Amino acid sequence: MAEENAPRPPAPPAAPSAPSGHSGPPSGGGYQGRSGPGGPGGPRPQGGRPGGPAKRGKRSFMRKKKVCRFCVDKSDFIDYKKAEILAPFLQERGKILPRRMTGTCARHQRWLTVAIKRAQNIALLPFAAEL
Repeated sequence: MAEENAPRPPAPPAAPSAPSGHSGPPSGGGYQGRSGPGGPGGPRPQGGRPGGPAKRGKRSFMRKKKVCRFCVDKSDFIDYKKAEILAPFLQERGKILPRRMTGTCARHQRWLTVAIKRAQNIALLPFAAEL
C-alpha cells in the first residue's frame, strides 16, 4: 500500500507522432520551421473557426461550363452584316472579347473576329468608343 501512495516521478515528454520536417534542435528556440507549434500569433486553436466546426480541405466551387452559342445554333457562317449579333462580343473600347469570357469555341472565335473586323470596315460597328 505504501508503494501505491508514493509520489510518482514526472512523465517524460511525449515523442511527436509525425516527423517534424526540420533537422534543428528540438527546443532550441527561434525558428521552428513550417511544422512548428506556433507562428507569429502563437499556436492555433484546435476548435476550428469561430463560426462553426473546422472545415476540411478547400471549398468545392463548380464553375458552369460556358457553351459556344454558335455551336448551339449550329451556324456554319457568322454574317458580318448582322451587327446586333456581333455587338455583344465587343468591349466598350472597341476590343474583341476573348474566348475565356464569351465561351465561344476556337473555330467560331476565329470566324467572329473576321466578321467583326469586316463590320468595322464598313462602319456597322465602331473601331473604338468615343471619349
